Amino acid sequence: MTNKSLWASTAAVIALVMGATGAQAQDVAAPQAAAEQDAAEIIVTATRRASPLSDVPIAVSAVSAQAMQNSGASDIRTLNQLAPSLLVSSTGSEANASARIRGIGTVGDNPGLESSVAVFIDGVYRSRTGAGLNELGEIERVEVLRGPQGTLFGRNASAGLINIISKAPEQTFSAKGEITYGNYDYWRLSGRVTGPIADGIALSLDGVWSKRDGFYKLVDTAGATVGDTNDRDRYFLRGQALIEPNDDLSIRLIGDYTNRDESCCGAAYTEARERRPAAGGGYTDAPFNRIAAILAGQGSVIAADPYDRELTITPGRDYVSKLKDWGVSGEINYDLGGVKLTSITAYRDYKSSDYGDYDYNRADLLYRDPNTYRQFKTFTQELRAQGSAFGDALDWLVGGYYANERLTLQDNIRFGADYGRFAACRLMAGASVNSNFTAQQLAACGSGLATQPLI
Repeated sequence: MTNKSLWASTAAVIALVMGATGAQAQDVAAPQAAAEQDAAEIIVTATRRASPLSDVPIAVSAVSAQAMQNSGASDIRTLNQLAPSLLVSSTGSEANASARIRGIGTVGDNPGLESSVAVFIDGVYRSRTGAGLNELGEIERVEVLRGPQGTLFGRNASAGLINIISKAPEQTFSAKGEITYGNYDYWRLSGRVTGPIADGIALSLDGVWSKRDGFYKLVDTAGATVGDTNDRDRYFLRGQALIEPNDDLSIRLIGDYTNRDESCCGAAYTEARERRPAAGGGYTDAPFNRIAAILAGQGSVIAADPYDRELTITPGRDYVSKLKDWGVSGEINYDLGGVKLTSITAYRDYKSSDYGDYDYNRADLLYRDPNTYRQFKTFTQELRAQGSAFGDALDWLVGGYYANERLTLQDNIRFGADYGRFAACRLMAGASVNSNFTAQQLAACGSGLATQPLI
């Protein structure tokens, strides 16, 4: 017997003792049951109007702020454990990540590609998924909409949509803070202050700061540690103002700023197939023996154990990931009685710079120029009018959406000092012992070159 059934039976027994009827006992239990149902009800805005989750006729997963706090999730990447259909990943940079819903999404590190899984934060479209990898601060909920979303949202999204709603300012004063500590000397401090400053006007300020050492050690040819990479050093600030002069008009102003100055993203050599390292730390398969030969001349080797969390890269080619993302937005809701008007105006400025050693070893083959950067300047305007007709038998919504984005990209992947030798050895990879190449030339490109195919 459940607690609810036990409570109802007990209430009925007490009512009978007092001379009440079974019907009276039912009347007492009904309000309690209704209250419990209302407390567990989740309100979402996936259809651009506040509705209970159970009444929304689309595939949507709603994650509350409490659920995110309990799981330790602080950005959309860590929502994977709460929304199983969502997968957020990044390759050589966190600035331009990719999101997939039900396995469908835009994959690639090309900044010109807009994701087929759109990200909206407080009604404002973020043109790249990487913007959602930042700290989110205090949120109300996150809605993951599965399937095409282009009818009700301004930005058409063929695979799905991630709708993030931050917590609005409150009319009662409150303050909260949280401190988290973890391995690799990880620290995360977050806080929020909110309250009224005048009749109908409330403000709030959110802040998050996090820092962590890198989980990869950078070592020199002697094995001595010279630094680390894949660390974390970022902070986030968001200020809001909620103005409600009367019950019909609501104005919400939001300004936020994100800064990241980190070392990202180093990686180790691994193989999908089973393969054993050769003696001396090299590999028996091309093109790894080409790289191993170059490294051997420098007194270095490809690590035999890719899971030792130690990397050796070209000196002076450290990994750098810098980002500045800021924006302002204003949302106005005006209730005219039978019609509700909504206007959302926003401007975003997103700039990131990611560079480093892109051959991921001490051989100087490829690297990204430190002057590399990408910048998005986006202005969006959304207008909506919605209401009901025919005695609430028809819910209607009409609107328009305008977006203007300017992308500035400066990118240059350059060849290093060892690339010429590596390219020449690749050309000789299919050569045989009867070719015009001398034995010395073949040996200089790695042992067993004459018998190994070009891969």
